[in-house]
Amino acid sequence: MKAKHQRLALVVLALVAIVAAGLIAAWTLRNQANYFYLPEQMASEPPAVGQAVRLGGMVQPGSIQTLADGVSVRFVVTGNTASTVPVRYSGILPDLFVEGSGVVAEGSLGPDGVFQASNLLAKHDENYVPRELEGLHGEDAAQQARETVAGLD
Repeated sequence: MKAKHQRLALVVLALVAIVAAGLIAAWTLRNQANYFYLPEQMASEPPAVGQAVRLGGMVQPGSIQTLADGVSVRFVVTGNTASTVPVRYSGILPDLFVEGSGVVAEGSLGPDGVFQASNLLAKHDENYVPRELEGLHGEDAAQQARETVAGLD
């Protein structure tokens, strides 16, 4: 076999190997993808029971209830319309998780229609201020930030 044909065969073999690796990776990860749902989408076209998805929306004011075990909470996620989704989560709540705030819940829809969250991601708005800097304005906040950074050195 000539050197030219050997190189061509090597290139074709490499391309086949790359395509095969991509197909195997896609097939392996097909069930691992988390799809994002809004409450409106969850109500109109709910995912399969047990399918890993993300639910995003706002925590409905007055809906957070701590259950008897002290670790689990129930709350309702609402969207732009009247659609709501009940959520149950067991674990430590993020600091920014409050009524009326944005939340992304990772988990799956249970057979009873309650979204079973395994992880909560609290979102903040563009006016977020760390707790340490609340009430401070302008130069006072800048001075507090400088002192915090200086303490880390």
